[in-house]
Amino acid sequence: MITLDASCLIAHFERADPHHDQASAIMEIPASGELQIHTINSAEVLVGGVRGGRVNQMLAAIQKLGVVTVPPIDDEALRLAELRYSTGLKLPGCCALLAAMTNGQTLATFDQTLAEAGRHKGLQVLGHGQPN
Repeated sequence: MITLDASCLIAHFERADPHHDQASAIMEIPASGELQIHTINSAEVLVGGVRGGRVNQMLAAIQKLGVVTVPPIDDEALRLAELRYSTGLKLPGCCALLAAMTNGQTLATFDQTLAEAGRHKGLQVLGHGQPN
């Protein structure tokens, strides 16, 4: 299971993004149903679709990729608060990190700070620092 940070899906959908090719390669790694995203990170991605009037196309493309939304966990608010405090990450980064820690063991991100936090937590990190 690969947990996607918003930066990966955004790069995949934006051909002009410098990480586009690498993000698209990450989307091809797993079998269907093995890509996941936290609700907050999904909302970050959808902002561009809402702004550009293409949110329905974006939702369909996310579904076609087989990306599933991570279900909330019972103590999620507390665990996010602890991660926010211990890592200094902004809340969306904490959401991706918690999802990977809980359900994935692999985190895909182009955010250097999030990648470092993921490695510190023992996660495999795809994206940042990986060859194209």
